[in-house]
Amino acid sequence: MASAVVVSAPGKLILMGEHAVVYGRPALVAAVDLRLTVRISSQADGAVHLDLAGLAHAEELSWQALRAYARAARESWREYSREPGPERFRAVRGDDPAHVVKTALGEAADFLAEAEPSGVRVAVESELPIGSGFGSSAAAAVGVIAAYLRWRSLPLDLERIERLALEAERRQHGLPSGVDTAAVLHGGILWARKTAGSLETEAVKPGSRLLSRLRVYDTGTPPEPTGAVVAAVRSRRDQDPARHERLLDRIEAATRGFRTELTREGHEAEDAPRLVELLRGCEACLEELGVVPEPVRALVRRVEAEGGAAKISGAGSLAGPGAGSLLVYHAQAERISGWPFLRPLPAYTVHLGAPGLRLEINA
Repeated sequence: MASAVVVSAPGKLILMGEHAVVYGRPALVAAVDLRLTVRISSQADGAVHLDLAGLAHAEELSWQALRAYARAARESWREYSREPGPERFRAVRGDDPAHVVKTALGEAADFLAEAEPSGVRVAVESELPIGSGFGSSAAAAVGVIAAYLRWRSLPLDLERIERLALEAERRQHGLPSGVDTAAVLHGGILWARKTAGSLETEAVKPGSRLLSRLRVYDTGTPPEPTGAVVAAVRSRRDQDPARHERLLDRIEAATRGFRTELTREGHEAEDAPRLVELLRGCEACLEELGVVPEPVRALVRRVEAEGGAAKISGAGSLAGPGAGSLLVYHAQAERISGWPFLRPLPAYTVHLGAPGLRLEINA
């Protein structure tokens, strides 16, 4: 057993295909170079010490209490999965700020089936905005599980880490597609599609300079967790399946078109009018799904009035005013920063297509 292990995992942004990917449609997702770091070290007292600096949360508990917490969350999730709905999801998620860390650590400990695990300190530091579509919970789940298994002298088996991290993500988001977990684990740009019982992914190599013309803004943290938004969309879909299938068809078509523009070989520039059309079309579908609140719609209309396009990235929000991340595109990207209506929003300069999970220290 190592005395200390440090791993880091990137955040992610969904370029196209959010919500549709839950129902078997493809999505394009990019790892970003804002990273979350997990440090695990030995403690002589046999207890579990959690230090979550970004949440201003510290906690000490026994392994017995932590595993009981993770198992209770697992059982609540099983009840939810049999009959998904916003109310049942709230019972799964709760309001514990350390929820995803506890469930991830509990899943890893149960996998190892240790009778009496050693004392451990888990410290998490993150550059990722929380609740804004950057995949902070997926990065935390992947980072905690990878660091703990490596601390217990197991190799970084990506398939095993992905499986366990997805379990933790289910306690956080209900019925996630798995694209967040895959993106932060593998990094780069992924084409992802959910099939029966698994998630198929393919690395995508950009050919055009499209990504360099995208800008990322934060419209504000949604009041609802991602799982609650996904559950609400599922409930609406169950009430009117035909309408939602038409919207999902349109999102899929836009996602495939976006990939075509992204992978243009030997071109300095993408087809700007076509890309504006694709982004606007996808955003219109997300608005019809009810996950883009009015204040964000108003921002998008102002971008469109300038000849650009914008869409939310991630689950969005039911009530607003914020809906998390906003991707903004213009063929002359340097003009975007000059628009006064975007200046009040936090802007993130990120590299889209960053490396995935990384072992930083193994002492």
